[in-house]
Amino acid sequence: MVEAVERKGGSERNIHCSISEVMKYVICFAIVVYVAILLIFSSGSRKSFKEVEKPLEVSIDSEKMQNVGVQGLKRFYGLNAADYEGVLLYNSRFNLSAEEVLMIKVKDDDQIHQVSVRGKFVFLSVGKKADKYKEIFSNNL
Repeated sequence: MVEAVERKGGSERNIHCSISEVMKYVICFAIVVYVAILLIFSSGSRKSFKEVEKPLEVSIDSEKMQNVGVQGLKRFYGLNAADYEGVLLYNSRFNLSAEEVLMIKVKDDDQIHQVSVRGKFVFLSVGKKADKYKEIFSNNL
């Protein structure tokens, strides 16, 4: 126990602080610091769209999938690519295949509604290699 004497206006008053009381404040401070660090580092990526897009495009099998660009985004999802910071959309060259890769970087948080989200990036991949594409996406943020 820590004991101190405080003198105010000629009178003495004892101030008692136990170690458990001090530790309570130290732990609260540590939790606040931990939460702040967690929010800073899990908030997403500061990379540009091009930096994330390039390794993903290199890994996509161009014999089976094709870049359908902004026209495909409008056709398949009804979304206008100009509303977003960046858009990448590949789908299957074959009508019966369901393989698809979609990555969108939104301009603000109000544009995020669904799909896999990390920071301001939105990513969707469907098909046999979906996990591989998602891993490449995540590793390049």
